Amino acid sequence: MSSTESRPDSTTLRIVLALALAFTVTVVDPLVLSLNLPEVSRALHVPPQAVGLLGGAATLVMAASVLAAGRLGDSVGLKRLLMLGLVVVTVADLLSVFSPGYGFLLAMRCAAGLGMTALLAVPLALLKVSTAPERRPVAIGCLMAVDVVLCGVIPAFAGWAVAAVGWRFLFLIAPLLCVASLWLTARYVPEPPVQRGRRLDVVGVTLIGVTLLALVVGLAAAQNGVLRPETLVPLGVSPSVAVLFVLHARRTPQPALDLALFRSAPFSVALAATFTLNLLIGGLGIVLGQFGSVVLSLSPESIGLLYLPGTLLIAGAVILAGGLIGRYSPRPVMITGLLVMATSGLLMAGTAGPAMAVWLLVPITWMCTLGSVVTSASVSETVLSEAAPGQSGTVASVQMAFAMTGAAFGPTVYVLLLDYFFRRQWLVDAKSRGLSVARAGRAVDAVRSGLAQSPGSTVYDPNLLRQASGLDLGLDFANGLRLTMLTVSVLPLGVAVLAFLLMSRHREPTD
Repeated sequence: MSSTESRPDSTTLRIVLALALAFTVTVVDPLVLSLNLPEVSRALHVPPQAVGLLGGAATLVMAASVLAAGRLGDSVGLKRLLMLGLVVVTVADLLSVFSPGYGFLLAMRCAAGLGMTALLAVPLALLKVSTAPERRPVAIGCLMAVDVVLCGVIPAFAGWAVAAVGWRFLFLIAPLLCVASLWLTARYVPEPPVQRGRRLDVVGVTLIGVTLLALVVGLAAAQNGVLRPETLVPLGVSPSVAVLFVLHARRTPQPALDLALFRSAPFSVALAATFTLNLLIGGLGIVLGQFGSVVLSLSPESIGLLYLPGTLLIAGAVILAGGLIGRYSPRPVMITGLLVMATSGLLMAGTAGPAMAVWLLVPITWMCTLGSVVTSASVSETVLSEAAPGQSGTVASVQMAFAMTGAAFGPTVYVLLLDYFFRRQWLVDAKSRGLSVARAGRAVDAVRSGLAQSPGSTVYDPNLLRQASGLDLGLDFANGLRLTMLTVSVLPLGVAVLAFLLMSRHREPTD
């Protein structure tokens, strides 16, 4: 295949831009709210116990309904559903600008989450049916590049705007993106044929939604303690309902999720990769927030700026990755992206310490982000190539469901590992200083400020951290972080091995 054949034309680029803007809303809208949640909470007098719910309401709705949106798009029309989602998000966020109180804003966040479900599940499916197969890998790379650039620039701009004009400005960002996407979609994105006669598996969609929702809720609660009922109940419900779905799917002619898809080794490896990359990206925010503020005494604004350097390089790299996928196959690109993410984790494991140079965090963050988007491009091409005619929305939404599950796992896994290894380190520290376990435990409890609920928050008070009965908790924390990063780096290495063994070395014939 020649480079000319694989290069997107002007119409394809407009389609990519329309879909990229829609997809970016699902990342930027929750992110800018999360980063500015303290200002919103103070202004609307949000109860402390409800802050987390307000910040995660849209994400919870997306997690519960993402698969339903993909299947619904196949049934009623992908373009129609995407445009409806853009309108819903626009209206919900514009109404949020005038929120008189916490309850109203929470309701609007749920409505926005419902609209964003379509923006999460549909763009990749529309990209498959709107572009020629030989141009699709580069088109996916371009979509990811637009997402990377906007997600790097908009949060920093939003923070400045909030400081200048107030928190209500936050809810104007998504409508601007939505309106631009809506115009481009209406004008340039074709409506693929609708599969008539395919009924929506309401029972299956409900079971999957409950499974994902319970899992996300349970993982969020696990950050405050694994053995609490708030954690154990939803984590017990999730696998139980998943088993019910499997039994249901085997008896249903047209299930919400065709389990036969998982018989394809490349498809299963791609889903493992998307779960892993989202877990690592989600956990990285926790690591940077806790280590940066606790040990290195960085401000949240400084931590956020770690993501900016190299944004354009990442955007260029993911477009190049799309070209390589089209020329060869997703396999080498996926393996490379996973290895880059593993290298980022190993670099953090080898350099983290109380005297660590701050500039080292820039390449660590850059490599993790680069590896994630390169891997994501190869995952999307692998998953979309498995979609039968009329099932692009369903198959693309499966990828998004695994992505959201990985993102939900990330913060919890990192926090639990960090807490476990930190405990081991301060126990060794206490023993070397002749302190009893009880005395050392009281000292640690005195400086503990609770588990992190979102990237940028801290686990332990950085000022009291240095005054704990002679314990060197800064070093103990850094050593716990190094062990955590060493542990999680095994995941991308393992998936890279699976990709090497189970995926095709050569590009399959275009569909």
